[in-house]
Amino acid sequence: MPGFPQICFINMVISNPNIIVGDYTYYDDPEDSENFERNVLYHYPFIGDKLIIGKFCALATGVTFIMNGANHKMSGFSTYPFQIFGNGWERVMPQLSELPFKGNTEIGNDVWIGYQAVIMPGVSIGDGAIVAAKSVVTKSVPPYTIVGGNPACPLRKRFSDETIAVLLETAWWNWDIEKITRNLEKIVSADIEALRQCV
Repeated sequence: MPGFPQICFINMVISNPNIIVGDYTYYDDPEDSENFERNVLYHYPFIGDKLIIGKFCALATGVTFIMNGANHKMSGFSTYPFQIFGNGWERVMPQLSELPFKGNTEIGNDVWIGYQAVIMPGVSIGDGAIVAAKSVVTKSVPPYTIVGGNPACPLRKRFSDETIAVLLETAWWNWDIEKITRNLEKIVSADIEALRQCV
């Protein structure tokens, strides 16, 4: 990206069909922003879970997504994965139904995820949310909520409930790019009435 070589639009470089990313979502990493997939851990095809990220999201360096393949069977006395080492130990291979499965990981639109945040399997982060640096997100995050810590807890809502409802209804990220371009000043302001009247 001109002037910002450490930034890469993720949907231009991903190859995994189970990672779905919306337009204009970027990853910022001075070392190798085009290798975003290295940050999606334990994402084995046989599990079948998806990482879905919306449009216009900003992902800082070191953001990591832990997927369902990281989960071990917990119903027995040991959680150790003996079966992966063969030599007869494969006889205790668990069925997929015996492994914890939290579902897809879904990130909304216009979400900002800070430096080295970790997103756990099956979490949903709502539109307009902000995740503070080095947070560990273990539970779903409502739209337009700022979370932080380990485990991440809500710090505050960004706007009133009424304003959030209008923002979600307006869903500016779904406008065509010409309309977005015409209305940039209103999108980055905090004047909800002006945003409502965008044409």
